Amino acid sequence: MSIVNKDASYSHHTMAPDGNVPNNLSLPVLYYKHVLQSDAGEQAIKNLFSENGWKDSWTGDIYTYHHYHSTAHEVLAVLSGNCMVELGGDDGNIQKVQQGDVLVLPAGVAHKNVGASADFKCIGAYPEGQQYDMNYCKPEELEAAVENISKVPLPAKDPVFGEQGALVELWRHEESEKFADHERQF
Repeated sequence: MSIVNKDASYSHHTMAPDGNVPNNLSLPVLYYKHVLQSDAGEQAIKNLFSENGWKDSWTGDIYTYHHYHSTAHEVLAVLSGNCMVELGGDDGNIQKVQQGDVLVLPAGVAHKNVGASADFKCIGAYPEGQQYDMNYCKPEELEAAVENISKVPLPAKDPVFGEQGALVELWRHEESEKFADHERQF
């Protein structure tokens, strides 16, 4: 029995740099709304991510301060409750995520819990082979973070839909467009 709603909707948002937050102009944040069945358990979600090459899963909360990872992409699935997540830094946007929703954050995109229900719990994971670092939006982190972000490889699969899904469609398209533009410059 699949825990994935195959007809779930999604949206995507590209996050521009914001002061000391590099964000990611090359890859959009993906937001899958109601993509996981409401009765999907913690282990079933972790198994789904693992089967699609997203490892080192954890269960917990989202920090209440802006932070980002410059050496790994991240997926967050809401296991229970709801949370207002600020994406992109102080001038970013706020997304309400709730049970069954999934956010896929490209390397460099700041995120912060700005309010959650008492029962909020999420599951996070990272593409296989990517070790996340922690950055706190400090000026001294920015130069190295931008360099790191440019070297983070694309995941082989979408964390929810595997060989299909918005990540495969949009992130691969963004990379091919970037490469095509790069080729045209020479």
